[in-house]
Amino acid sequence: MADVSDARRFIPLGIAVLTVSDTRSLDDDRSGDTLAGRLTEAGHRLAGRAIVPDEVARIRGQVEQWIADPAVDVVLTTGGTGFTGRDVTPEALEPLFEKRMDGFSAVFHRISYDKIGTSTLQSRATAGVAGATYIFVLPGSPGACRDAWDGILGQQLDYRHRPCNFVEIMPRLDEHLRRG
Repeated sequence: MADVSDARRFIPLGIAVLTVSDTRSLDDDRSGDTLAGRLTEAGHRLAGRAIVPDEVARIRGQVEQWIADPAVDVVLTTGGTGFTGRDVTPEALEPLFEKRMDGFSAVFHRISYDKIGTSTLQSRATAGVAGATYIFVLPGSPGACRDAWDGILGQQLDYRHRPCNFVEIMPRLDEHLRRG
């Protein structure tokens, strides 16, 4: 069973939060606030925060800037994962993934199912790695952001989490880029 090792020290990560919305501003961005609050409460650094409209080029452009920034280890996006015509976050970001994290979506939906039942099917939450940066694409509701952080990300982004976590493999994420 998973636990937290007292033998390891916490390693704070630089985490950027992107809200994808045509209607939100920093004043009413409850989902972005939820993620920013949770990550800072855990001891991580808020390395960036932005809101962009539901447009592939704007979403991809902001995330590419953060991938190129050595101060950003993780990007969390919220919004744009549904099925409407304006929901394009997975389309914007999945082409950037060098490695997909299919297990994230499976576990997220399992947690979500316990809270909202079959309505979890209306989310295309996804995750992957690009340029040695973890990218997590979350739905736009504060509840979904809480579920993702509390049920998955809070543990996996904590170096003390056992038996394994994302932090301990970070130094090796770009091995394929260094071979060449």
